[in-house]
Amino acid sequence: MQLELLNEQGQASSKYDAPETVFGREYNEDLVHQIVVAFQANARQGTRAQKDRQQVNHSTKKPFKQKGTGRARAGMTSSPLWRGGGRIFPNSPEENFTQKINKKMYRAGMASIFSQLAREGRLAVVDSMKVDSPKTKQLAARFKAMNLESVLVIAEEVDENLYLASRNLVNVLVVEPRYADPLSLVHYKKVLVTKGAMDKLKEMFA
Repeated sequence: MQLELLNEQGQASSKYDAPETVFGREYNEDLVHQIVVAFQANARQGTRAQKDRQQVNHSTKKPFKQKGTGRARAGMTSSPLWRGGGRIFPNSPEENFTQKINKKMYRAGMASIFSQLAREGRLAVVDSMKVDSPKTKQLAARFKAMNLESVLVIAEEVDENLYLASRNLVNVLVVEPRYADPLSLVHYKKVLVTKGAMDKLKEMFA
């Protein structure tokens, strides 16, 4: 699989030979959907909670007499049928949303995403992604010259200058290969990978 090798102006200067095992696989939509959903589920925190009929603030007094009112009989206002009553099956703070994905499935799914990005022309290779100073304006001008608005950069190493220069840019994310996740790969319109990061991706997903 040959990928575009971009220069500083975002133009394709030559071709880069990428391994077929990572960038030449068939697209498996079901597997990609599974790992994206699992990634989002594993990021959830079980912090939501609801009250059952024992925990809501209510009185144990019978709201009205049993007969003669024409209404359905009721024992107390904490009933789930009443407004302000407790939930029948409340959400618990200890609820676990994690989904298990096998390593082999995850590697195959990530390779499938990279392959599809390469086929769609959304994946390109750059020599390096370094900045001289932690200036957001400098990095923003570089992306503007390359005509990139929504971009994920996978660099072999994210130093302090690159991190500080990119963190305030909207629709720009710079990560190392080990932090590349399926959701970000699908979300951003363009993915730039440095040559050093390509070697690491080949080790991780080949």
